[in-house]
Amino acid sequence: MKIHLTSVFVDDQEKALRFYTDVLGFEKKHDVPLGGEDRWLTVVSPEHPDGPELLLEPDKHPAVKPYTSALVEDGIPAASFAVDDVQAEFDRLRALGVHFTQEPLTMGPVTTAVLDDTCGNLIQIVHSA
Repeated sequence: MKIHLTSVFVDDQEKALRFYTDVLGFEKKHDVPLGGEDRWLTVVSPEHPDGPELLLEPDKHPAVKPYTSALVEDGIPAASFAVDDVQAEFDRLRALGVHFTQEPLTMGPVTTAVLDDTCGNLIQIVHSA
């Protein structure tokens, strides 16, 4: 068994697509209209284009906003992405104007940082030595 698809709820799919591709560096994989404004919109790592997909899922269900708001208020990331160098990625993203709620923090063999994806989520970047 392997992970095929996971998702983050976003308040605006177009804004999320720009952030996840133009800023974070993912590539668009699928963009299928579902009627109205909603789309089946996924991104993938350019290093693993056939790997797990991240669905940028509309946050229209009534349970989503209270859930995502509670996670953000408590500082809990909705997703975690592996990077080769947390400090370098932190510096690159901060130069692009990304807001971090946690600067790089090393805990034993793991370094993390947490950013605001501008679409309603906190995202953790992590490197394990």
